[in-house]
Formats: sequence, C-alpha cells, structure tokens
Amino acid sequence: MNRKRTLSVMLAFIGLLTGLVLLANLQAQAPRKAQIAFVSDRDGDYDIYLMDADGKNPRHLTNDPAADSAPAWSPDGRRIVFESNRKGNLEIYLMDANGRNVQSLTNHPESDRDPAWSPDGRKIAFWSARDGNFEIYLMDADGKNPRNLTNHPALDGSPTWSPDGRKIAFVSHRDRGNPNIYVMDADGKNPRRLNGALRNTASPAWSPDGQTIAFATPIGDGGFGHDIYVMDADGTNLLRLTGPATNDLCPVWSPDSQQIVFSLQKNFRGNYGIYVMDADGNNPRNLTNHRSDDQEPAWFDPTFSVSSAGKRILTWGW
Repeated sequence: MNRKRTLSVMLAFIGLLTGLVLLANLQAQAPRKAQIAFVSDRDGDYDIYLMDADGKNPRHLTNDPAADSAPAWSPDGRRIVFESNRKGNLEIYLMDANGRNVQSLTNHPESDRDPAWSPDGRKIAFWSARDGNFEIYLMDADGKNPRNLTNHPALDGSPTWSPDGRKIAFVSHRDRGNPNIYVMDADGKNPRRLNGALRNTASPAWSPDGQTIAFATPIGDGGFGHDIYVMDADGTNLLRLTGPATNDLCPVWSPDSQQIVFSLQKNFRGNYGIYVMDADGNNPRNLTNHRSDDQEPAWFDPTFSVSSAGKRILTWGW
C-alpha cells in the first residue's frame, strides 16, 4: 500500500512539474513589460515593429517585401495578428509575439482587413468584401468558420470589441453614405448608431475599462486632417482631444485606460509619428521621433493580460 501511495505521489509531482514547465514556456512567449507594436517604412517598406511603451528599443518583427500592417495583440500577449498583401491581396496572418511562426489565417480572392481579437482570445473579427460588399466577419482564432455578421448593403468596417466581449463597435456607411460609428451585439444583432451629429468618423477604439470609445473624425471647417474624439460607450458626452491643424488617426488605449496612443501627421506632406497623450488629451508626446512613417500602434502590458489558460488575472477592467 505504501509503495502504491508513494508511486501516486511521485506521478502527481511529475505531472505538476510538467504542467509548470509547459505553462512557463507558454508565458515566456509574451513580453515581460509593456510594449507597443506599430507599422513603419523605416527600412524601405511597411513592416511591423515593436518598441517599449516609452518609445525605446524599436526592433523589427516582420521583414517581408510585402506590406504588413494593422497589428493586434492576442489578449495573453503571446501572438500578434495582422494584415499583409503577401499573396497579392490583403489576407490576415498570425505570428508569435517575437515575429516567428508566421501563418496565414485567411485565403480568399477578396481582401480581409483589420483583425481584432475577442477579449477571450477565441475569435477574430475583421472586415472583407468576400460577399460582394464590405461587411464585418467573425472567425475562430485559427481562421476556421468565418461568417458574416452584418449582412447590410452599406459598407461596414473597422471592428473593435467591448472589454466584456458582448459588443462590437464598427464604422458603417448606413447613414446616407456617411461613415459613422455603430455598435452591435457580438452575434451581429441589434446594430445602432452612436456618434450623434458627427459624420465621417473612423478608427473606433473601445477603452479597456468599457466606459469610453475613442475615434477619429475630419476637421469640421474643411481644414487639413482629423481630430481624435472620445465619447461614452452609449454615444453621449462627445469630447475633442486633439487638433486643429494636424492629422490624428488610429487611437488605441493603454491597457489601464489612462492614456491614448495614436498616429499623428503634422502637415499634409509630412510623415506620421506615434504619439501618446493622457486620456483627457493633455501631455501629447512623440514616442518614435523618426523621419519615417510610423503608424497603427497597438499596446500590450503583461500587468493587464490574461493567462495562457484563458483565466482572468487583471485584464482590461474585468
């Protein structure tokens, strides 16, 4: 009896050690400190780069003659999904957070764009014209089971998830051809417009605490560029954060909802840079300070990530 008990204890201990080693290996693939992925042409063509959240230590993640863009972190930080025209049209690709093990998730004659992870890491939303018109689609995180969520004759694009995974905000041209921000249930039901009287909006981004949506909209007086606004998640309390006389695009929240990182172009012929500001629009500062085009930032912080097993630790206001 003692021998059997000893053997059982040893097997349990070995199993525990094996599990800890596997978990450590999985977690080791995620960055150990806050990182920002972004797109740059600083080496001749558009690739995805990675830098510390303070702008230091920029380095290549992809190095392909095709254009790579629109990076988005998996909730656990182990992987990055992005779009690329490596096959001639835009498809969605997946890679490890260190740039290795690139694989194609979509393979369709029509372009697939702007991938966005669900907060549980199981689904990816994107937009595509594969049914003859730009619509919001949803697929499993391995690229399987794509399905149309919007099925509307107007153009729909730029999906972004609510932190609880129940809603998707997106841009739609349903209002007399003008792009406006809508929100729908994660299954595509109950779409409704959010942003009041503003027209021609773009790039919605849901804050990790679930309270606010940031977006870009053209300067109203016909001048150059876009401004970044925020509004409550129900579409009320519009507030302009940037402008005028700059082109501010692609707002993305820090994982603690205290800052917004975005692309800024100071003049019509100038290059884009990656800037960060407080959530109220104060203290804007340049993170990249490079003569190249630096755009489309995506922020990951391991303090606010989820475990590789999908369990909640401190993630995104949950």
